[in-house]
Amino acid sequence: MAFSFLTHDLAMDLGTANTLIIHNDKIVVNQPSIVAIDQNTGKTIALGETARQMHGKTHKNIKTVRPLKDGVIADFEAAEQMIRGMIKMIPAKSRFFTPALRMVICIPSGSTEVEIRAVRDSAEQAGSREVHLIYEPMAAALGIGIDVEAPIGNMVVDIGGGTTEIAIISLGGIVCNISIRTAGDDFTSDIQQYMRHQHNIKVGETTAEEIKIRVGSALTELENPPEDFIVRGPNIMTSLPAEIPVNYEEIAHCLDKSLMKVEAAIMTVLEQAPPELYADIVGNGIYLTGGGVLLKGLDKRLKEKISIDFKVVENPLLAVARGTGIAMKKLGKGVPYLFK
Repeated sequence: MAFSFLTHDLAMDLGTANTLIIHNDKIVVNQPSIVAIDQNTGKTIALGETARQMHGKTHKNIKTVRPLKDGVIADFEAAEQMIRGMIKMIPAKSRFFTPALRMVICIPSGSTEVEIRAVRDSAEQAGSREVHLIYEPMAAALGIGIDVEAPIGNMVVDIGGGTTEIAIISLGGIVCNISIRTAGDDFTSDIQQYMRHQHNIKVGETTAEEIKIRVGSALTELENPPEDFIVRGPNIMTSLPAEIPVNYEEIAHCLDKSLMKVEAAIMTVLEQAPPELYADIVGNGIYLTGGGVLLKGLDKRLKEKISIDFKVVENPLLAVARGTGIAMKKLGKGVPYLFK
């Protein structure tokens, strides 16, 4: 490409929970997808980790916004500000002083035309001259190291913050897929409700997330159980401070309904699989990526229910971002899984 040295390529995993940017094969930004906005001026005060620390602690003049909900843009202006701000967060040695940006962004495989347009418009408003899109399960497969263009069936389950993406991939395309809006955020919400109803204690989103990380489990029996986590918060009835120890068995029970929805979606995709690809999947196993797969015992639970091997990939949080970076390097080579 002429003047390619004036064009800078960025790969972005625009996630509901976290946004990652890859430049020159390196992850240069990895921040929570959240912005803090001054209500009076409409300007961004903080974004990423700084804004996350403000979440739930602001006064009326400051509003914290998560621009993405269920994997898609819910607040267009906040999304644009966040993308622009994240690009500015790229370290100075990797920074560039040119408006010519080319971006590859991954999106949920169940995105509608309107949702796709919102992502494209946000990136263009934030200064990107050329925007290419890739579906999340395809990016995850690339990030794991699967040869997606081979005539072999591979199945990927990507449990993110807003959506769970399940797809069978072969010959550079998605053969069958499903995108459900039951994922990490729903697990967090389940924990909040459980603490409220079972223990009469009010916990915020950040605390519920901490419970999920410390004692989140998909099974009621684990070989190496984590220690109980002490939760502190106000008693709903008395408003007096309360301290409650929470164990992994409780959390496994409270997440059961949401996990059953994920299992049902996996079964739906397997039912749609052509017989030859189904045989490949049984032989290769099913790959698990995304932050949601870090629940303790999830792979074991799915194997027990579905009788196929499930493999949690190395660095599941980074697989989609790495795959988006790989797709960026293939720009202009006519690969079937990138679209404008």
